[in-house]
Amino acid sequence: MNILLNPFVVFLKKPVMLAALLCTSYALTAQSLSSKYEVGLNGGVLIYQGDLTPTATGSFKTLKPVFSIYGTRILNNSFSIRLNLLHGKLKGDDGKYENPSWRQQRNFNFTSPVTEISGLFIWNVIGLRPNDAGIVNFTPYLFAGAGFSFLKIKRDWSNFNYTHFSAEPGIINGLVEDISRSMPKAIPVIPFGIGVRYGISEKLSFTLESAYRITFTDYLDGFSKAANPELSDHYHSHTIGLIYTFSRNSNMDCPVIKN
Repeated sequence: MNILLNPFVVFLKKPVMLAALLCTSYALTAQSLSSKYEVGLNGGVLIYQGDLTPTATGSFKTLKPVFSIYGTRILNNSFSIRLNLLHGKLKGDDGKYENPSWRQQRNFNFTSPVTEISGLFIWNVIGLRPNDAGIVNFTPYLFAGAGFSFLKIKRDWSNFNYTHFSAEPGIINGLVEDISRSMPKAIPVIPFGIGVRYGISEKLSFTLESAYRITFTDYLDGFSKAANPELSDHYHSHTIGLIYTFSRNSNMDCPVIKN
C-alpha cells in the first residue's frame, strides 16, 4: 500500500509540479475560449414591411442605409450577450408599385428615422473555437432579444385620389381616422435573426447578419385603418461588419511560482 501511495505523496509535496499541472489544464481550457469582451460595427440596408408594399418580404424598392455598433460579453464558447445600438431610416411608397394599379391611386408614403436600442442573447451554434493561431473559425449563430425603437414618422397622403375610392367609403373614413391619430415616437421591438462570423486575425472577425423586428404596431408607416388594420408593420436589416476581440486578460497567464 505504501509503495502505491508514495509517488502520489511525493507529487503533492512538489508545489511546482502541481501548479504546472493546474496551469496547463487551465491554459488548455482557456485556449478554446475567446476573450470575454468584443465590440462590433455593422453596415447595410433597412427594409420596411407593411401596408405600403405588395410583397410579404418588404419594400425592397425603398430600402435605406443602416449602421449599428455594439458591445458583446462572451459567457462561454456557446453563448454571449450583446448591447446593440442601431440607426437607419425606413421608407414606404405606394407610388413605387404599378401592380396592383390602385396603389398609385392611393399613393400613401412615409419616411422615418429609426434609432433602436436592444439587448440580444446570442447562441454560437457550433461554439467559438479558435485554431492554433487564435483565430475563430467559421461560426454560424442565432440571436434574439428585446428593445425599443425611436421614430419620427412623416406620412403623406396628399396625392390620395378621393374620386377613385369614392365607392369605398371605408378607405376614406379610415384615412380620416388615421389622420386624427398621433404617431408613435417609441415602440417596443423584438429583434431576432441569424448570422455568421469568420476570423480574419486573432482580433478581427468578419460578419454577415440578417435580423427581423416584430414591432406590435400598425402605425410604423403612419397608416392603418385606411390600409390593412389586421396586420402589424415590421422591418428587417441585412448587414456586413467587423468584430474586434480584446486581448485576453493578463490574469489568464500562469503565475510565477517560487520554490
